[in-house]
Amino acid sequence: MESNALIWFRKGLRIHDNPALDHARRGSKHLFPVFVLDPRYLDPDPSAFSPGSARSAINRIRFLLDCLSDLDATLRTLGSRLLLLRGDPVPVLCTILKDWNIGKLCYEFDTEPYSLARDKQVKDFASISGIEVFSPVSHTLFNPAVVIEKNGGRPPLTYQSFVKLAGKPPTPHTETYSELPPVGNVEGYELLSVPAIEELGYGDLSQEEFSPFRGGETEALKRLKKALEDKEWVATFEKPKGDPSAFLKPATTVLSPYLKFGCLSSRYFYQCLHNVYKTVGKHTSPPVSLVGQLLWREFFYTVAFGTPHFDQMIGNKICKQIPWRDDEELFVAWREGRTGYPWIDAIMIQLTKWGWMHHLARHSVACFLTRGDLFIHWEKGRDVFERLLIDSDWAINNGNWLWLSCSSFFYQYNRIYSPISFGKKYDPDGNYIRHFLPVLKDMPKEYIYEPWTAPLSVQKKANCIIGKDYPKRVVVHDTASKECRKAMAEAYALDHLGDNLASKEISNGLRRKLDDQKASRPSCLEQRKIRIK
Repeated sequence: MESNALIWFRKGLRIHDNPALDHARRGSKHLFPVFVLDPRYLDPDPSAFSPGSARSAINRIRFLLDCLSDLDATLRTLGSRLLLLRGDPVPVLCTILKDWNIGKLCYEFDTEPYSLARDKQVKDFASISGIEVFSPVSHTLFNPAVVIEKNGGRPPLTYQSFVKLAGKPPTPHTETYSELPPVGNVEGYELLSVPAIEELGYGDLSQEEFSPFRGGETEALKRLKKALEDKEWVATFEKPKGDPSAFLKPATTVLSPYLKFGCLSSRYFYQCLHNVYKTVGKHTSPPVSLVGQLLWREFFYTVAFGTPHFDQMIGNKICKQIPWRDDEELFVAWREGRTGYPWIDAIMIQLTKWGWMHHLARHSVACFLTRGDLFIHWEKGRDVFERLLIDSDWAINNGNWLWLSCSSFFYQYNRIYSPISFGKKYDPDGNYIRHFLPVLKDMPKEYIYEPWTAPLSVQKKANCIIGKDYPKRVVVHDTASKECRKAMAEAYALDHLGDNLASKEISNGLRRKLDDQKASRPSCLEQRKIRIK
């Protein structure tokens, strides 16, 4: 018997390899493709530190709107359209399920805590109302719950153990559609067009520099096709060898935002990569290959799904309890690209303007904020990335910050990214810095990574006086990194005591010790006056 079906889009903003959409269309008289515009995600928040909503900076909102416009355009070629509604998703969904006489609700399974809680409310309502619910796993290659079950109910905590447990992912759906069931009666509802960013209340943004990356399934498949054309590059890709300073032509696929929003199926991407490998013969392997990067994504998704309080230090059983310093002045200088270290500042400016930077650039600034130089809590850095990145992904973002702060997964805290020599290795002329920090564009290359060492005459000729046109260093790297290593060693020595309550008390004691040390030293601004000549 034919019934009305509703496909609820959240992520999974695509037509290809979309099992929820495929199930929704089968045997359905009418199909209602729905996306709910959540004001909490879209409406301007004047109190936020950057233009955007309470939950996202403007680049990711713009990327999402691109995705919705593209999805709507594709649905229209199939005799359908995207039904845009506005409000809190739970009451909106529960209302239309009844009003539109829906017999089948389909949506892609989402592993994030917020999504699980939201979806449970909708699913419970649908079940009580006698509505069939179909929620397949298709945002990831594997079902995290299945991998965890294979591991005795615990998430695997190493990449190698995860890969061994996970096995081979299912193949993507390959069926294409010439048409979809028509939309049913939506009388009485105000259906919205995909808004322009200005229509959301952000005013005139014509002078703002946006991310060069546009959203949508069409763009995702085009970018994937272009990447796959260079079979040698795909076959020889090794993550550690990428160039973080390459920005005009990034040294990676830049497919992460499309995977984040589900414009690109991870299963389809995986299959395409293996098709290339078959034609070239010799190729790199996980963890450094492109397939290896997809498996890293799966690893973090699985650990995040199976670890309570994964996104915080306190209460997180796999996270080292470290007494991070609370210094708002240093944190804001890092966030706004005013540390006085051009490599670090250029990366943070690229993040703010583009909503994206190379993964090794992310490593540099994350290390600098936490265990490398400033010793500030990884959660604060995580929040900045979560807001600004167009590919911000709950599991991956938290997992990477846990890793890079040596709070979990990786514990070699003595290995620190230099804010000077690391960038110089890839870009000795400082072209990346000159682009994102134009105040330094005329600084000679021998001083571009350490402008405080330039004689005053050189600074004047470059029209950049350190301390006036560009900030002095907030810390001296050699001194700060030694202090960080010492603090990490002390925290590690105490962390072995185990339970989080005891660790919290110990961490508080060590934090007081660090604060006492800080109080006995000159302030951040005073250090600059003393140490920077």
